[in-house]
Amino acid sequence: MSKFRLLLIIFLISAVTSVITLFLVSYLGLPAPLNQSGPKPVRAQSTGVAPSPPVVERLSADPSTGADTEQLNIRIYEQLSPSVVNITTIEVAYDFFFSPVREQGTGSGSILNTDGHILTNYHVVENADYIQVTLADKSQFKAELIGFDEINDIAVLKIDREAKILRPIPMGSSQNLHVGQMVYAIGNPFGLSHTMTSGIISSLGRSIKSKAGFIIDDVIQSDAAINPGNSGGPLIDSSGRMIGITTSIFTTSGGNIGIGFSVPVDTVRRVVNDLIRYGRVRRPWVGIYGQSITSDLSRYLALPQPEGVLVAYVEPGSSADQAGIRGGTRRVRAGIYRVVIGGDFIVRMDDRPVTNTEDLTSYLLNRTPGDTVTLTLYRDGREIQVRMEMREKSGRYRM
Repeated sequence: MSKFRLLLIIFLISAVTSVITLFLVSYLGLPAPLNQSGPKPVRAQSTGVAPSPPVVERLSADPSTGADTEQLNIRIYEQLSPSVVNITTIEVAYDFFFSPVREQGTGSGSILNTDGHILTNYHVVENADYIQVTLADKSQFKAELIGFDEINDIAVLKIDREAKILRPIPMGSSQNLHVGQMVYAIGNPFGLSHTMTSGIISSLGRSIKSKAGFIIDDVIQSDAAINPGNSGGPLIDSSGRMIGITTSIFTTSGGNIGIGFSVPVDTVRRVVNDLIRYGRVRRPWVGIYGQSITSDLSRYLALPQPEGVLVAYVEPGSSADQAGIRGGTRRVRAGIYRVVIGGDFIVRMDDRPVTNTEDLTSYLLNRTPGDTVTLTLYRDGREIQVRMEMREKSGRYRM
């Protein structure tokens, strides 16, 4: 085959691909993306979330017929589904021939208040060029990304809609949950109709890694099915209050195998006002850079504990610097690793053990500026405790 014919075939394939893509987009009626730079957090003027009295009266299940449990399920769905929205995103990507292609994603969210704020997962709207929210009455609105917290996988959107039409979801608490407690997951994955699944809390206090690579603490594990498109929707207790945001499932095949994870609502309460006011979460500037120490490394370096974080560098002016935390002084090779030694060896934060840098990061990132943390560490072979006040640094967060 000649080079001319090969180039002609490639050109024809690219042309056909572009025509098909445009036809499908037109057929589906998707709106054109606004730009290719992604949404930018902006400030909003109002704050707050809905009050949280019990919405659904508790019913005692009849063990012989299960009729009361069935009625409770129906009440939960009828009263809470109007507070759950569909979120559709469009991202501009490029195919092999550098032709623009629209990639569509979908997820769920909850109405936070009558000002039009919508709560969802950050990974649902990450990198989106256009965000659309569909309410329970099928009305559709362009949404604006107000703020996001990639560490806890939380985002807040805003739509312009009459307050009397919006049904804010009641917020509960994740403090007094129990394994075995009944829970419900409501989603609106395609904007056509809501879905609801039920199950029980199967574990509490779990830690999972978010899609951004951060550790999310105190995660709720349940066996209520969380299917694709339900991410960002609420996890609800039997009183009809949101106790978490469904964020991910554990799967080995791509399907749901009965292990779902939800970010606790108390985490939402801690960060949502910052997201609405500032577009970000105010977090302390710790300023510690270190190396996770395993038992093998500990033996090699003759450290007093098998696990912890060996401080390599402390950023000047940071919370750690103000507390007198010391960084390393020289670099050595330990097997296949290069390690900076001579600095403080952190093994505990308050009453929590430190086994690696992820432990250190996840705990300290969720402190509030002004908090004080007690670090237990080894310095020159001697165990000491250092109190560190959390200081905030303006601008982009750095650990």
